[in-house]
Amino acid sequence: MTTKIIAFAGSNRHGSINQIALRFAVDGARELGAEVEIISLRDYTLPLYDADFHTANGVPGVAKLLRAKMIAADGLLIASPEYNSSITPLLKNTIDWLSQSVSEGAGVGGGRLPFENKITGLMSASAGGFGGIRALPHVAMILSNLGAFVLPIVAVPGGDKIVNANGIVANERAVASLKALGASVAKMATVINH
Repeated sequence: MTTKIIAFAGSNRHGSINQIALRFAVDGARELGAEVEIISLRDYTLPLYDADFHTANGVPGVAKLLRAKMIAADGLLIASPEYNSSITPLLKNTIDWLSQSVSEGAGVGGGRLPFENKITGLMSASAGGFGGIRALPHVAMILSNLGAFVLPIVAVPGGDKIVNANGIVANERAVASLKALGASVAKMATVINH
C-alpha cells in the first residue's frame, strides 16, 4: 500500500520561498516512494473563522474537501512562514476551520481527525538569519495538541538563496535538510500506517 502525504505552505504569495522549500521536502518523500499531493491553500479559500458564522452556515465545502484529503493521508508536510515571530494568519485560519467537527458530508468526524496520528514534517525558510525558527514551535504546539506527531523541525536561514535566479540549487545543505525531512515523514508514516 502506497504511503500518502499531503503537502502545503502557509503562504499563497507568488514566489514564496516556503513553497520552494516545500518542494524539496516533497522530493525527499517521493524518493522513498510516497505519493505526495501538493495543495495550494489558494484553492481552498476560507472566510476568517467566526463561531457565529460557523453556527449559521456550518463548515464551508472547501474545508470539508481539504479535511477529507487530510483524513485519507498518512502524513503531512507543512512549510510555515514566520509572521511577527509566529504562525501566518492563513495557516492558523486553515487549521481553525479544519479542526471543526463535521456531522455530515465529506470529512465527517471530530475536529482532531484531519491531524490525529499524522506524521508531520514542519519547515520554514526566511531571508533572515533565523529561518523562521521562532514560528515553528507555535505551529508544532498547535498541531501536537490536535494529535499530530511532529518530527524535528527544519528552519532554513537565507532561504531566498536556496536556488539562484535560474532555479538552480545554490544551498546544497539546506536542500539536503529539507529532503531528509520529507524522507523521514515518508519513512515514519509507512512504518506506523502500513
